[in-house]
Amino acid sequence: MSVSAAHSYIMPTYSPQPISFSRGEGSWLYTADNTPYLDALTGIAVCGLGHCHPQVTEAIQQQAATLVHTSNLFQIEWQEKAAEALCTAAGMDSVFFANSGAEANEAALKMARLYGHNKGYPHPKVIVMERSFHGRTLLSVSATANPKAREGFFTLDDDFIRVPFGDIEAIKKAATEHQQITAVLLEPIQGEGGLNTAKDGFSYLEQVQAVCDQNDWLFMLDEVQTGNGRTGQYFAHQHSSAKPDVLTTAKGLGNGFPIGACMVRGRARDLFQVGSHGSTYGGTPLGSRVVHTVYTLLSQTDIMQNAAIEGDYIQNNLTDELKSLGVSTRGYGMMIGVVLPEATDCSTLVDEARRTEQLIINVTGSHVVRLLPPLNLARSESDQLIERLSRLIKNKLA
Repeated sequence: MSVSAAHSYIMPTYSPQPISFSRGEGSWLYTADNTPYLDALTGIAVCGLGHCHPQVTEAIQQQAATLVHTSNLFQIEWQEKAAEALCTAAGMDSVFFANSGAEANEAALKMARLYGHNKGYPHPKVIVMERSFHGRTLLSVSATANPKAREGFFTLDDDFIRVPFGDIEAIKKAATEHQQITAVLLEPIQGEGGLNTAKDGFSYLEQVQAVCDQNDWLFMLDEVQTGNGRTGQYFAHQHSSAKPDVLTTAKGLGNGFPIGACMVRGRARDLFQVGSHGSTYGGTPLGSRVVHTVYTLLSQTDIMQNAAIEGDYIQNNLTDELKSLGVSTRGYGMMIGVVLPEATDCSTLVDEARRTEQLIINVTGSHVVRLLPPLNLARSESDQLIERLSRLIKNKLA
């Protein structure tokens, strides 16, 4: 079933595909006539445990029947439990719960400004990366490199210094050319930018932290997409020894329930005090219980290990199937980019995957197929994904 845009009351900020799903289960989405689609996108890295995971569903049902919201004017037991769990997983000291990744990044950028203010800087600046994506609030979209997201919004560009992702020398150069730098903000893997990884791998994060330490800057990581087990570690930076001062996450944090988090340690630990920031809906009893449930599942099962194993399996097999066509893969765990030749017109690939293969994918960075399957994808489902996507790409490049 599809709805005509001419008869929709939805503001036209999206261009949805002409299909609607009535239910989901595990790695699969189903239309009203019960046609199954293999979901290799999971709501853009959101449903990391698959659709309608029974323990998450039970937690939502029980809490919805008990207490949904009180506001942060009161202590919230589930929020305390979720905060302890998340900070334990991340190695951070405390957390502010928001409603989304953009809000979590907004909190991080406010901290960077406050950090500069405390140093006496009249106009603090943050180093960000080319091809980055940090959200769509005015401050977070100003940090974002995507021109489509920025166009027409009179972004706050004077607040940011943009350097190439993965180029540590560019950050060092910025340190000598600019005054009042207070922080570096980056994604360990650039999801929206094309599944870009640094040429030095995750050791790049250690190099960035070293520069931040030398200059007394905040080292801030945006793990909205890479966190919550997506790359095979709870957070992607844990593939290295890097330890951020500020860490943001969302997407898989609630497995479909909207919630984000901004965590702090080190130089950022005591920046926010009473009244510094707030959110009416941040960290509700319902949202916090979901976060705690997701944490329990990730920390007490082999789901993250499965993400690493199946992610390698998918990458290796896709590479073997498609390398003769000039196709390569990159990424970690269940965050995989299938890189087609740059001249390839991928504008119809998402539609073709859905229509011909009953496969849900995404294209980012113009010529990169982005795969974000469930972390608990079964081997038989990995095989189906490899088979369907390989056939699709071979037909495209034939």
